[in-house]
Amino acid sequence: MKEILDAILASDSSDSSAADFAALPLPESYRAITVHKDEAEMFAGLDSRDKDPRKSLHLDDVPVPELGPGEALVAVMASSVNYNSVWTSIFEPVSTFSFLERYGRLSPLTKRHDLPYHVIGSDLAGVVLRTGPGVNAWKPGDKVVAHCLSVELESSDGHNDTMLDPEQRIWGFETNFGGLAEIALVKSNQLMPKPAHLSWEEAASPGLVNSTAYRQLVSRNGADMKQGDNVLIWGASGGLGSYATQFALAGGANPICVVSSEQKADICRAMGATAIIDRNAEGYKFWSDEHTQDPREWKRFGKRIRELTGGEDIDIVFEHPGRETFGASVYVTRKGGTITTCASTSGYMHEYDNRYLWMSLKRIIGSHFANYREAWEANRLIAKGKIHPTLSKTYSLEETGQAAYDVHRNLHQGKVGVLALSPQEGLGVTDHEMRAQHLTAINRFRNI
Repeated sequence: MKEILDAILASDSSDSSAADFAALPLPESYRAITVHKDEAEMFAGLDSRDKDPRKSLHLDDVPVPELGPGEALVAVMASSVNYNSVWTSIFEPVSTFSFLERYGRLSPLTKRHDLPYHVIGSDLAGVVLRTGPGVNAWKPGDKVVAHCLSVELESSDGHNDTMLDPEQRIWGFETNFGGLAEIALVKSNQLMPKPAHLSWEEAASPGLVNSTAYRQLVSRNGADMKQGDNVLIWGASGGLGSYATQFALAGGANPICVVSSEQKADICRAMGATAIIDRNAEGYKFWSDEHTQDPREWKRFGKRIRELTGGEDIDIVFEHPGRETFGASVYVTRKGGTITTCASTSGYMHEYDNRYLWMSLKRIIGSHFANYREAWEANRLIAKGKIHPTLSKTYSLEETGQAAYDVHRNLHQGKVGVLALSPQEGLGVTDHEMRAQHLTAINRFRNI
């Protein structure tokens, strides 16, 4: 790995060729963050909150996987932790080994993924080392980021929108050989150019959440946001919400940012938002007990929104908390408005009063990650400096368990990064002039 790392570090100031990188010998093994199949029941009987990723995530040496057609091996300089990494680490809602077993039954090539260990992680920034047969758009030495849509595209269902392919999976969650590692195996149509003005860890952090927010809010497959829309954004300073807030502001919409502390409100203000609701400070309790929602709180919440919008209701709700907030989200949306939903981090079993949906002609749209085109457009906005990373803290690969624990317990802001091969933060920048123009925004989440 040292020879690979030295070549990558030297490439920032030299004209290394594809042949130079292709000539680098691949190691037999690499370090990776894994969960183990024989530990899938280790947290049985515990509440989700009490399940500790630091106990289930391991740093192992694992063999470099065989490279197949249409695939690439990437040297991972940095990655990040997403909620799917947390779910994997606590084996909820199911063990991810069930995903690997199902994928392994698809073909002799996918059988590689069905292993007693799972290399996790759905983000990366790094350098292409090898490409398989049929890969023409990418070559060794290319500096890339990867989006996490893994798709087979053998069915007609996926050719209008690849997210509808019946064999669509999330790489590093429903497949093996993910990005929290020194080497990752990806399909070549997951690759996108690394933004030149960002460091490795900054470039790795937007991938999953930025693309997810783009489809859910901006794309025609999601809410199809337009100028002037009032957009209610739950968790507006968090991993998903911080990108939704930026997209709303950049697209001429009016974000109404819901947060849980004054510190998080300050982050939204730093992004340019002005309509902010601190739900803890204002004491909103949408559930009077575990089984009963309180419509009076929905109404109080709607009144507060209209105070911030000049009397208007919400056009679009950017929903991802799920059970805790969904009833309120449906209620406060205007007649004919849209609720887009993903993730359900507070619970998957949503409850709402259907009278406010059906009689007011509202729409609920399920949204899940993004297709290649949507991910590419979201990454292009990062590369142009229109949307910025929300990285707040970076951990070493050895500290990934602690990083996942912090995300699990909501002790973080924005996104947390993980250095893989990169020996320190701040490496990988090649467009220093553009970086200087946007440095304040790039560091926005680090400085609060």
